[in-house]
Amino acid sequence: MIKNDLFLRALKGETVDRPPVWMMRQAGRYLPEFMAIKEKYDFFTRCQTPELASEITVQPIRRYGMDAAILFSDILVIPQAMNIEVQMKPNFGPYLPNPIRNQKDVDNVVVPDVTIELDYVYQAIKATKEKLNNEIPLIGFAGSPWTILCYCVQGQGSKNFDKAKEFCFTNPIAAHQLLQKITDTTIAYLKEKVKAGCNAVQVFDSWGGMLSPVDYQEFSWQYIQQIIDALKDETPVIAFGKGCWFALGEMAKSGASALGVDWTCSAQNARYLTGGNITLQGNFDPTRLFSPPSEIKKMVHQMINDFGKDKYIVNLGHGILPNIPLDNAKAFIDAVKEYKV
Repeated sequence: MIKNDLFLRALKGETVDRPPVWMMRQAGRYLPEFMAIKEKYDFFTRCQTPELASEITVQPIRRYGMDAAILFSDILVIPQAMNIEVQMKPNFGPYLPNPIRNQKDVDNVVVPDVTIELDYVYQAIKATKEKLNNEIPLIGFAGSPWTILCYCVQGQGSKNFDKAKEFCFTNPIAAHQLLQKITDTTIAYLKEKVKAGCNAVQVFDSWGGMLSPVDYQEFSWQYIQQIIDALKDETPVIAFGKGCWFALGEMAKSGASALGVDWTCSAQNARYLTGGNITLQGNFDPTRLFSPPSEIKKMVHQMINDFGKDKYIVNLGHGILPNIPLDNAKAFIDAVKEYKV
């Protein structure tokens, strides 16, 4: 049994004394102990070495005592396993030297045996579970099929993913074939993560907000729905679409245990759009962690009051930034732990 199960209870919608707290990208770049590892090993070595991935996962827990850990990994391990080359270039980000641009490229993409190609992830989960020693739950994650497609077609990060959208709109048959291959791989991958010991999973639709509401349903949401349908009876699923407030009503009917909300959507609107019955997670602007610690604490308490302490998980509206002061991250976590009704 998990000793601190506050996060899991919030996902079930149970009454709690205070909401649980964790931060997206909490295992990472703002921590000096992470930077020490980063200096020695390149990005995918860190992802693919279970001892390193598990150590990075528990670093923020040791320092701040969040209510959940999230496995250190990357959404782009999926295309790597699917026969698509992915590099992580320093000071640039993801780079795919052979982006997918036509039907032939899609035909060359494989749906892999995830138990072989991504075994290092499951080994990292087992190593992390040992380190966590049932103190708190462990979250596994994947990118949404649309978000993965964005990188596979664009070949790198982008402000608007214009090439990815053009591919979908000019070659929809190939686009849907690629999305389905990514979906099938992701379902198998997340199921193995749960078998290895993850207590919940989150689907990150980081680029969902690039699509119009109509296109979102066609090229993103229907594939996320497949993932939720395949996993919801095995584990709680959190769906997070950045910039996707327009889809919150549809998402609330999906069978997901919780929905992530970014900082552009107020607590009041998020509750209204989702019908008030589903657990919500978010929505503190990550850049607000530059505010003084005393101000951060006030804002966090106000955020909890706005969402309500039940059916709520305190988090940022996207990942923590690399240059956030350590004391400010601590103020964010401590504010939640100190919360009183």
